[in-house]
Amino acid sequence: MASSGDELVKYITEKVVVYIEDPRASRARRKAEKEPWAEKWFGMLPLGWSIWRSKWSRNDKK
Repeated sequence: MASSGDELVKYITEKVVVYIEDPRASRARRKAEKEPWAEKWFGMLPLGWSIWRSKWSRNDKK
């Protein structure tokens, strides 16, 4: 049991060190490259729905 705890601490420490050593600009760029969460979890459905809704709302304004 103790060895799994030690492994967990080692893993978390490695992740923290990699994060701290990574330049701030690199982290910001990686964050900007992320795809929107709706497309990640639901695919193209939210995009299609938003396009359909925007066309529908423009037709109502005429």
